[in-house]
Amino acid sequence: MDKNFIVFETNRLDKFLASQIEASRNQIEQLIKKEYVKVDGKTVNKTGLKLKENQVVDVHFPKAEFNNIKDEEFIINSLEGKEVEIIYEDEHILVINKPYNLTVHDAPSVKDATLVDWLKVKNISLSTISGEERHGIVHRIDKGTSGVMVVAKTNEAHVGLSKQLEDKSMGRYYLAIVDMPLKENTIIEKSIGRNPNNRLKMSIEKDGRFAKSAFSKIALSDNEKFELIAAKLYTGRTHQIRVHLSSINRHILGDNLYGFKGELNKINRFYLHAYYLYLTHPITNKQMSFKANLPTDINDFLTKNFQKGNIDVKIDESYIINSFTFSI
Repeated sequence: MDKNFIVFETNRLDKFLASQIEASRNQIEQLIKKEYVKVDGKTVNKTGLKLKENQVVDVHFPKAEFNNIKDEEFIINSLEGKEVEIIYEDEHILVINKPYNLTVHDAPSVKDATLVDWLKVKNISLSTISGEERHGIVHRIDKGTSGVMVVAKTNEAHVGLSKQLEDKSMGRYYLAIVDMPLKENTIIEKSIGRNPNNRLKMSIEKDGRFAKSAFSKIALSDNEKFELIAAKLYTGRTHQIRVHLSSINRHILGDNLYGFKGELNKINRFYLHAYYLYLTHPITNKQMSFKANLPTDINDFLTKNFQKGNIDVKIDESYIINSFTFSI
């Protein structure tokens, strides 16, 4: 898709585009740097380029293309055993239940197939304004975390969802099993930054980015050693739930990176699941919500170690939402 605009007064290229198309500053920057913008027919890549009156600016919104670095056979083999459940789909958005051990999008350290690769192999239409590696990706969850995500199928939907992320009108509730019960429902406001001693980890850092999380007690295990809790995020920092829990000496079962130590060494991932997503449809403006069913391993652990009948009542969406009245 291509759009063209006429400049009526002197302006910077990035500021001019911000006034003409509905996209975030980062998305506009990516369009320019990836050379999808022309001025008077000439391709440009400088965001601060000075525009003059009557110049013509052309913007190309590229179609998502398959990345040939990973061939289709490799991707299919890499995705074996990683079932991506489609919860909802229309022509604008796709809502999925992402399995654990699946990375959302490419990065220099990623060798296996990603969720974006899966989307492309399935020939699902994707937005393109976040760059080739992140086609369709509005928000993400960690490789080891399972659960609900929304994917943008069009650029218009992507812009609308991104705005909801910024103004917090879209959000998620998470479920986690921790190695020690919380003393009480709690809110944690501690800045998070890259751990200076371990680049794989994040940690509480004075000069980090502000982060705020709320945690709600849901149910105790039969032996009262473990607890099922819910988490609500007010910011979206990398590993935020895991870091904030670690800061109060609580650890998600299986999360060895952030301090879990226990006899449950057969757990091959950490028990954190993005359970419930709420949003406004970016095109129809309809209020919508989606639940991602618990994966088998977490469900089996709850059945074995908790009063399952009690759990089923307490993981009702309305129960979880109402459990956070203390955080309002």
